[in-house]
Amino acid sequence: MKFEDFIKQGLVRNCFVNKSLIKSLLKNSKKDLLFLEELKLTENSVRKITTGYYDVLRSILEAFSMSKGYKIYSHEAFTYFLKNKKENLLSIKFDRLRKIRNSINYYGMEISLKEAEENIIETKEIIKLLIKKYLGDFK
Repeated sequence: MKFEDFIKQGLVRNCFVNKSLIKSLLKNSKKDLLFLEELKLTENSVRKITTGYYDVLRSILEAFSMSKGYKIYSHEAFTYFLKNKKENLLSIKFDRLRKIRNSINYYGMEISLKEAEENIIETKEIIKLLIKKYLGDFK
């Protein structure tokens, strides 16, 4: 599959670059990250905290795609958006995190504390990289 296929299917649409929305997404993502940092990762919180970090990453990708003139309506399409932007390693990492999130939310997958810690570290690294490389002008 290609990014263009998602456009043809209507899961990605061209849009105007909405700088105020991009700034708002970044501001809210920062608040969400601060909130998530306040939480203690335990056996009982591991699912919600893991998916919370994923949601922040998805918001950052929404801001990134909007900065390039796209509104994306499919989490899977973000993988192909990253590939389209020559971010192949990030696309692989994001897709893995997306599948973990879907398995937790839709299939009742259990996740260990160790796996959650590793995924959270990776997610935060991806977020920092995307903001630094693509969204610094919108802060």
